Amino acid sequence: MSKACIRLVVAGFLLLVASAQAVTVQTGSQDSQATSATDKSKSAKSSSSPAAESDIAAAKASGKVWVNLDSGVYHKGGRWYGKTKNGKFMTVDEAKKAGYKAAKRD
Repeated sequence: MSKACIRLVVAGFLLLVASAQAVTVQTGSQDSQATSATDKSKSAKSSSSPAAESDIAAAKASGKVWVNLDSGVYHKGGRWYGKTKNGKFMTVDEAKKAGYKAAKRD
């Protein structure tokens, strides 16, 4: 392949990369607006992700349990306390009234 052909291929590639970046910049503002709307809807829900360390410490101090909403089990402590993807903190009485069962192992 001659040097002229290589330069032409490289120039075409750079043009392709530049146009892809321009498209990303144009749609980037729309993506960030969609992301912020998604974040707002997630924060309105109870908790769809593991809890923050400060939330975990506060819940432990107040005697709350972590309820795994997917499995229907609550944890008083241990490995899964505040760590499952879909859960929230409750008192033991609230968890029992809602039909959740205590974890067999914590």
